[in-house]
Amino acid sequence: MVRISEFQIKDVVNVADGKKLGNIGDIEINLQTGKIDAIIISGSGKILGFFGKDEDIVIPWKNILKIGEDVILVRFKETTEYKMNEEEA
Repeated sequence: MVRISEFQIKDVVNVADGKKLGNIGDIEINLQTGKIDAIIISGSGKILGFFGKDEDIVIPWKNILKIGEDVILVRFKETTEYKMNEEEA
């Protein structure tokens, strides 16, 4: 068993490129099944005069590959990566 407070302090790492996405800011729970549908990584705030914040990253539960002691490994690809790859091809 894992508590939500323990879950939130783990780093979320994308196995596609090895980058740290951040930490879990929220979770989506299906009220009918009582299961977690997705984790949400809060977008970071903009710095030095840029207002607003980055988009939240929503990772479906099925894309969580491994929950370790310090890290949560996920499979995540941003749509901007797809656009860059299509332009390069």
